[in-house]
Amino acid sequence: MTKCPNQRSRQRCFAGPEVAFQENDATAAEQRRQAHPQTLRGGLVRQVENGGNIGGMHDRDSTVDYAALKENIRQTGQELGFAAIGVARAEIGQAGRHLRDWLSAGRHGEMDYMARHAELRAHPALLQPGTLSVISAAIDYLPHLKTADQPGQAAISRYAQGRDYHKVVRHRLQKLADAISTLIGPFGYRAFADSAPVMEVEFAHQAGLGWRGKHTLLLSKKGSWRFLGEIYCDLPLPPDAPLTDHCGSCTACLAACPTGAITAPYQVDARRCISYLTIELAGSIPEPFRELIGNRIYGCDDCQLCCPWNRFARLGDAEFSPRHGLDTATLSELLAWTESEFNDRLAGNPIRRIGHQRWLRNIAVALGNAPAAAEVLAALRSRLDHPAALVREHVAWALAQQTMK
Repeated sequence: MTKCPNQRSRQRCFAGPEVAFQENDATAAEQRRQAHPQTLRGGLVRQVENGGNIGGMHDRDSTVDYAALKENIRQTGQELGFAAIGVARAEIGQAGRHLRDWLSAGRHGEMDYMARHAELRAHPALLQPGTLSVISAAIDYLPHLKTADQPGQAAISRYAQGRDYHKVVRHRLQKLADAISTLIGPFGYRAFADSAPVMEVEFAHQAGLGWRGKHTLLLSKKGSWRFLGEIYCDLPLPPDAPLTDHCGSCTACLAACPTGAITAPYQVDARRCISYLTIELAGSIPEPFRELIGNRIYGCDDCQLCCPWNRFARLGDAEFSPRHGLDTATLSELLAWTESEFNDRLAGNPIRRIGHQRWLRNIAVALGNAPAAAEVLAALRSRLDHPAALVREHVAWALAQQTMK
C-alpha cells in the first residue's frame, strides 16, 4: 500500500503542520542552500565552535557513552518544553519509493519543490554531510477545544492561530544542540523546523514518537496536535524502536475529509486538500471545491478533529495561544482588513506568507458559502473593485452564490 510522504503538514499542511508543504516556509537564502547542498556548511544562522545551526565535526574516536547521551538528550529536551524526543537512523527506507510514486502520480499538484528536492528528502547526508542520526522532537500545540462551527465565523487551522511555529521550534532545537555541545564538544549538525526537505513524519515514526495515521499525519496515543522538528547530526546515537500502528479498522478521517482528499488509507491527493487549496495554491480555487471549503479560510483540521486518539490530547504550549482573535473572528471583519493591517497583525504568524490577495480570495469563498445576510453582501461588495483579478473573480463567484439563496 503506497503511503503519502510527509510534505506541512505543516506540519505540515494537510490538516496541520506535520504534513506542511515545507519549502515555501523557508527563507530565500535557505532555499538557495537547499538547491546547492555542497554549500551547506557555510553561512546559516550562525556558526560557532560549539554550536550554531551547523556545528563542527564530532570526534568519533572519543569514548562517549552514546546510549547515556541519548537519554540525557531526551531529558534535556523535555526540560526545554518538548513533549517527546526520539532518535532514528538517517535512513528513510521504503519511504523514498513511496515519495517517488506519489510524485509520479502528480498528487503534489503545483508544489514543484516537492519533486525538485526529492533526492534531498531521500538522502539526509545530501542535506547535511556526515549525518548518521536524526534527533526527532515534538511540541504540543493544541491552543483550545473550540470549533468554528458557525458559518459566519472564520475557520482557521489551529496550528496557525498563534505564533509562527517555525521560529519557536527552531529556537528550542538550537538550545538542545547547544546543550549537546556543552556535554560532548563540537559535533556536526543542522536543525530543521519544517523549513527544508525533511521526511519529518517518517523520522518521527522511526524514532518512536508515533505512527503514521491513515490521514498521513503523525499520530500517537496523545493525539496528533503536535509540531515536529529534527536535528540531523553526525553522532552515532542508538536508535529508538518505532511504534506500531494503532489505527485499527477506524476510517473516521477518510469519512470526515470534506473534499475526499484522503483517497484511501495512508493516501492523500494534495490537489483536493483544503490546506493545499487555501495555502499552497497560488491561483484560482477550482469551482467544484469552493462550496466544499465551507468557512475554512486557512487550512483544515477535520481529519484531526474526528480522530478518536485526539480525545487524549492535552492543551499545548502557551506560545501557540490564539492572537488577534483568530479563534473567534467573523469572516466579514477579516475581509475588511487592509493589506497593511494584514501584514501588521499577522507578523510572526504563518498565515502571513500567503499574502493579502490569497487571504481575501479564501474569505470571499467562505462568504459565498455563508447564510444570506445583509452584512455578507455588504462585505463582498466592498471588494468588488479590488485591483487584483484573483480577488475580483472569487468575490463575483461569492455574490452569485448569495443571490441564489
